[in-house]
Amino acid sequence: MIALSILRIVLHLLRGLLTCALVFPLVDADGRARRIRNWSVDLLAIFRLTVVVRHTGSGALAPRALIVANHVSWLDIFVINAMQPCRFVAKSDIRSWPLLGYLCARSGTIFIARGRVRDVRRIFQDLVDSIRNGEHVAFFPEGTTSAQGSLLPFHANLFEAAIDAGVSIQPMALRYLDASGALAPHADFIGEMTFAESMMVILKAPRLTAELIVLPLIDSTGAHRRELAPAARTAIAEALGYEH
Repeated sequence: MIALSILRIVLHLLRGLLTCALVFPLVDADGRARRIRNWSVDLLAIFRLTVVVRHTGSGALAPRALIVANHVSWLDIFVINAMQPCRFVAKSDIRSWPLLGYLCARSGTIFIARGRVRDVRRIFQDLVDSIRNGEHVAFFPEGTTSAQGSLLPFHANLFEAAIDAGVSIQPMALRYLDASGALAPHADFIGEMTFAESMMVILKAPRLTAELIVLPLIDSTGAHRRELAPAARTAIAEALGYEH
């Protein structure tokens, strides 16, 4: 069964490569978004992962906002894309992943190198322009993945993009659950684990549910990024039942 799943993954990646190379140049933004969503849904199905989207309070996906979420796994991008395709800000080392890195790049992912101030400034302006152009933009303010059950501090720098673009923050809380409804630790992509190792752990594990909780907007009007970052972290922590 594992061998069959790996074959399906390889064929699915090849399908993505062909779509990026041959179809994307011929379709508009809506056409690309639709194909990204469908490809993400099909990828998650291969990993036997079901996505459940919940809205809390007045939480509803805004047409224009800066999306922020906690970061658990490489799966996170595809879980969010299965609901709403976005341009993501991601670590530059993802670009080097075989096939998957290329697909992330072609789907509009913005790669950022750690510790490069000039890189942050360039990406910041790219984010602002994308939001103003009506694109959905998302990033993981922890800066790296963290084990479920706790959150790392949220870096504030990129929250400035929402202020400059004149949009709200759209927080989303993400967790992976097993059949009993408990947090599924085999979804965590942390430490020295490689992408291949994580993939094999998930394929061998029981079926997973990814729960994506869309939270109420946080208004950025007159706010400072150092206020927005902890406010988003608190909202996500409370939705997940984590201490904050």
